[in-house]
Amino acid sequence: MKRELLQLREALMDINGILNRPQPDAALIALAGVDLDRALFPLLVRVERRGPLGIGELAELVGRDYTTVSRQVAKLESLGLVARQVNAQDARIKEVVISEPGRTMARALDGAREKIFTALLADWDKQDVVDLARLMRKLADSGLAFVEAERPGPSHASDSRRGGDVRRRSAP
Repeated sequence: MKRELLQLREALMDINGILNRPQPDAALIALAGVDLDRALFPLLVRVERRGPLGIGELAELVGRDYTTVSRQVAKLESLGLVARQVNAQDARIKEVVISEPGRTMARALDGAREKIFTALLADWDKQDVVDLARLMRKLADSGLAFVEAERPGPSHASDSRRGGDVRRRSAP
């Protein structure tokens, strides 16, 4: 099992490296036919999938600091792609919600991403794709549970809104 865990770690590092390169993002944006800074679309997609989200929670999801995400959300807001609102349970929390133009742009990105993945997996057996999707979701859920368990201090208000369930609806 030690060898398989090493292979898994190496594969995840390679995938992370691919996802952090500018070329895949540029290709995705071009294929989607949208005009959006590549640093902004991961935020847009996460807000569309999991919103409304507090700035702190969004920052954790994208692995960036609070102030950077706050500035980036302001940019998305100025483009009319998201809006901010006060959390219904805790007025101290400002949440980000998707707008209709933001939803349209996220759908365009989804369509482009589907085309890219279809091409990447074209030679794969259908069952392998099904298994990969199931196992990746299982790994992501386990990772999210680990991160949540390791988080210091009381859980965030946004977590209680979700009933403490760390599983997410879909991967962006």
